[in-house]
Amino acid sequence: MNNVGYCKTVEDLYRIAIPERAQYIRVIICELSRIMDHLVCVGTNLVDLGALTNFWYFFNAREKIYQAIEKLTGARLTYSYTRIGGVSTDLPEGFAEAVMQELNDTEQAIKDVLGLVARNKIFLDRTQNVARVSKNDAINYGFTGPCLRASGLDLDLRKIAPYYHYDEFDFDIPVGEVGDTYDRIMVRIAEMRESMRIVAQALRKLPKGPIQNADHRITLPEKDQVYTTIEGLMNHFKLVYEGLHPPKGEVYTATEAANGELGFYLVSDGGPRPYRLKVRPPCFPLFAAYPKLIEGSMIADAVACLGSLNIIAGELDR
Repeated sequence: MNNVGYCKTVEDLYRIAIPERAQYIRVIICELSRIMDHLVCVGTNLVDLGALTNFWYFFNAREKIYQAIEKLTGARLTYSYTRIGGVSTDLPEGFAEAVMQELNDTEQAIKDVLGLVARNKIFLDRTQNVARVSKNDAINYGFTGPCLRASGLDLDLRKIAPYYHYDEFDFDIPVGEVGDTYDRIMVRIAEMRESMRIVAQALRKLPKGPIQNADHRITLPEKDQVYTTIEGLMNHFKLVYEGLHPPKGEVYTATEAANGELGFYLVSDGGPRPYRLKVRPPCFPLFAAYPKLIEGSMIADAVACLGSLNIIAGELDR
């Protein structure tokens, strides 16, 4: 999802559109990534509460999704599948069928976990009315994503500023009422089901066609052109050695990542490297509120609260 957000920013700077098929593929991969993020977030958050069995239910489902991602991208985590102008490769044969089976497994994992915790007195006592964030406080802290929606505000960039045909998909925005640890967990569980709906719709609507923009300024030529034509060889050589040369200007683009608004402010001087690049990660504002959230709580509650915020440490190094 980080790669999609950055590539979309550069594409906006170029003012180019990626092919329809590439847009749908990006939606599919992003929503699978959202599901994987929420699986590990909720699974480890429940471990923080002492509920280890749920971790295995969710991690088994997550591993199956990773297997499909690995077949598509060639890697599990540090993949560079998203390319400026589209995606690097098309979906492999049988990808849709495999993903739908894995989503069925994920739904079963969600049912198994809810069967263990939904009415569990220990879980409810440890999460309900713990580390509450009101709607106004969430807005003032700069919350976005599931943590903001858990506090009762249904703000989602896929709805209010749709991109990649999100306005054509049928899905709901889960919201909480209290803004406590319980709501942050349950909103993410509900969001997984909505992402599963989006993936199923995207696979059904997936159009045929190219997966990369044909603009030679940004797109590597096909291998057969590189090997058989001087034009293809020169184009490949210049892109690899010199990089992209976007027009001068500045742009801010935001996408709805798993933890909230992921924005990139990009300034170009026309060279192959950004003159300035400022990342607006979702976790930085979330963590800024953490000291206030845990005031008056027990240490065990502080651990549970931190897990429900789903802090990514790499976003805090600034």
